[in-house]
Amino acid sequence: MKKIFLTLLAFFGMLLLGTSTTQATEDDNYLRVGMEAAYAPFNWTQNDDSNGAAKIEGTGQFANGYDVQVAKKIAEKLGKELLIVKTEWDGLVPALTSGKIDMIVAGMSPTEERKKEIAFSDSYYTSEPVLVVRSDSQYAKATSIEDFAGAKITAQQGVWHVNLLNQMTGIDAQTPMGDFAQMRQALEASVIDAYISERPEGTTAENANNHFKMVTLEKGFEVAESDAAIAVGMRKDDTRIAQVNQILSTLSSDGRIALMDDMIAKQPVEEPTDASAESSFFQQVATILKNNWKEFLIGTGTTLLISITGTCFGLIIGLLIGIFRTAPKATHKSLAILQKLFGWFLNVYIEIFRGTPMIVQSMVIYYGTAQAFGVDIPRLWAAMIIVSINTGAYMSEIVRGGIFAVDKGQFEAATALGFTHGQTMRKIILPQVVRNILPATGNEFVINIKDTSVLNVISVVELYFSGKTVATQTYQYFQTFTIIAVIYFILTFTITRILRYIEKRMDTDTYTTGANQMQIEEVPYV
Repeated sequence: MKKIFLTLLAFFGMLLLGTSTTQATEDDNYLRVGMEAAYAPFNWTQNDDSNGAAKIEGTGQFANGYDVQVAKKIAEKLGKELLIVKTEWDGLVPALTSGKIDMIVAGMSPTEERKKEIAFSDSYYTSEPVLVVRSDSQYAKATSIEDFAGAKITAQQGVWHVNLLNQMTGIDAQTPMGDFAQMRQALEASVIDAYISERPEGTTAENANNHFKMVTLEKGFEVAESDAAIAVGMRKDDTRIAQVNQILSTLSSDGRIALMDDMIAKQPVEEPTDASAESSFFQQVATILKNNWKEFLIGTGTTLLISITGTCFGLIIGLLIGIFRTAPKATHKSLAILQKLFGWFLNVYIEIFRGTPMIVQSMVIYYGTAQAFGVDIPRLWAAMIIVSINTGAYMSEIVRGGIFAVDKGQFEAATALGFTHGQTMRKIILPQVVRNILPATGNEFVINIKDTSVLNVISVVELYFSGKTVATQTYQYFQTFTIIAVIYFILTFTITRILRYIEKRMDTDTYTTGANQMQIEEVPYV
């Protein structure tokens, strides 16, 4: 076990060093721009570089849209090559302040709250708020805010649209949602009656799905200029903001409108979906799988890599902690104090990582380490580290229970035979512990497969993130998430069966004491 562990550690260390060195060498050549790449026509994801699309970091996909074209102009004038860093909306500002990206070009408004954290360029587009409703609803013919009395309406969390809900008196305001993909899904399922959007996004939704309709109000919202404007987000210490403003000034008002119209026309939208279409639900699922199987495959591979790595290293962490916590107290006073202090440290580690959600740990470790210590961990490596140390905290308690399940007499017998604590654990106790905790370890593996979905908050391209990207391209959310659910089930079901097979193979008496294995010659009873 020791040789295998050291070999794996050396291999992963060299790979991490190589990845970090390559990234450091190439960073100066790129302008790394953060965006969701899921907010057409401002930004979207596509599978090729057609129509001037830019490459998305860490994937074989590309991003395009109004924001991308503006970012390309900025990168060209700055003498850089544009590289899109696909990031969830909530992670854009942390990614910028921690140095993971150079700029935010994602339809972001320079609100007063955001200006406290980051700087903004001059505006490069002015938004007009609209509402998106179901085309068959009573609100499809609304012309004023008053027409939405009693309607269930929401907006995207963290954007200025949320403030507009307060202007709609009499509505049933819903909890803001994470992104437009969630709102479209909720609208199609009639969970909500409408969501607040902007004209370009509303036009895209209406063209992509016959169930949706954009409503422009004659008596509309009162919008502050700082909210309606869209600007480039930059770090406060970035001296290039004057250059960016100069570049944006070359875009005339007519040029901006023409560019937006061009992007609306070029966005890769599939044929509008219609409930009366001949294709059934399962035929739509098959079509999505046929057209996007590569994205699902890449996401599945990443999910397996992270979950396998996290479970293996988490088990090793748990075993090492278990060995340390059962070690006898050191005889030397100084060593005994250090042993106690390290024991307290391990207790803190276990309690923190068992008592906080992995999604919070992901944000703190990935963005926090970069912002506080200047450590730039590659996204995939950060994901494996997060899952490993999270799993290690749980496995340490599982291992502790497995060690306590071994009879005390075996420890005493090993001590009587002159075994050291390390020899006792390695040769006698741990083989039994590994067998005893195998079901719990398998359960942690299954949990890790599912929990990798929370890593989309730091934009790791795992299965859920890949599927969500496909859903924003096709506007067929239920069909796409059905595929994701099936893949997750296949993974967990297969892993469970494999682990049960291994458990049965290990279910022997070879780990019992020698006394129990002695053959006793039968003596006839007299």
